[in-house]
Parts: sequence; C-alpha cells; structure tokens
Amino acid sequence: MYRFVATFIACLAILFTTELLQPVQDAVIIPFTTSLAHISVWLMRLFDISVVAHGDEIVNALAGGGIKIVAGCNGVEAVLILVSAVLAFPAPWRHKLAGIVLGFVAIQALNLVRIISLYYLQRWNTVWFEWFHLYLWQALIILDALVFWLIWLRYLPRDRERAGAATPSAPA
Repeated sequence: MYRFVATFIACLAILFTTELLQPVQDAVIIPFTTSLAHISVWLMRLFDISVVAHGDEIVNALAGGGIKIVAGCNGVEAVLILVSAVLAFPAPWRHKLAGIVLGFVAIQALNLVRIISLYYLQRWNTVWFEWFHLYLWQALIILDALVFWLIWLRYLPRDRERAGAATPSAPA
C-alpha cells in the first residue's frame, strides 16, 4: 500500500510539473484545448447552427457571448490523476495502457458533455452556470476518473497466488 501511495504521489508530481512547462503547454495542452472547443462545436452544430469556435472559445455567432475553455476545464488534470493511479498500481503493462487509453476517452467524453452544458447554462443563467462550473462539474470529472480506475481494477487479471487462494480446495 505504501509503495502504491508513494508511486502515485511521485507520478502526480512529475506529470503535473511536466504539464506546467511552457513547451508542453505550447505543443500539447493549448492545441488539445483548442481541439476540445472545435469538437464541442461540431457536436453542438448538430442541433444549433449559431455556435462557432474561435481557438479555445465557443461563442454564439448571432448573439455574441460564450465560454472560454481554460486550464482546469480541459479534463487534463483528471486524466493525469487517473494515469498516476494506473501507473502506480502493480498490473501488466498492456492492462495499464488499456486503462490509460480507455480512461482518457471516458473522462474526455464526460468533459465534452460538461463543456456543452456549461455553454448553454452560461447563456441561460449565470448563477446556475457558476454553481455547475465551480462545484458540480469539477467534482463529477474527478469522480469519473476515480470510478473508471475502480472499474479498471475490477477487470485486472488476478495473479496466480490470489487465484489459487480464492479457489476452494477439493476434499481429500
């Protein structure tokens, strides 16, 4: 348990520090955040043709106003927490890779729902927007990472010792 916690904290420190480096921001985080805005707009345009993306902003082309996806709202932090937990847990590397890829998709899918809902909440009622933005969605995105990690743990192969110990012995 101590090894897991120490490795988890070390991974968090390394990944969060790396994320803050300007070259990483310029090459990865900013383009990723911009792509989230464009994917969100692509989905939103299925039912609302007035919405457009300008970089990391989603705006209403007719009425003006919109939202800007900033650091902390792109789901990267939740992904880094999940990646740290997956890397820290003793499991085969192919299972770790699958957990990271599928977890990234799960977190970002929910984050797209978050971004789209916040855009419309901001247009509808700024008080509700602030509450959802600051409290509900922040917690749900981190909870998504935790729940995915727990599900990932459930599907890991059992090692031989635990499998043997769990199997009841035949009567002699």
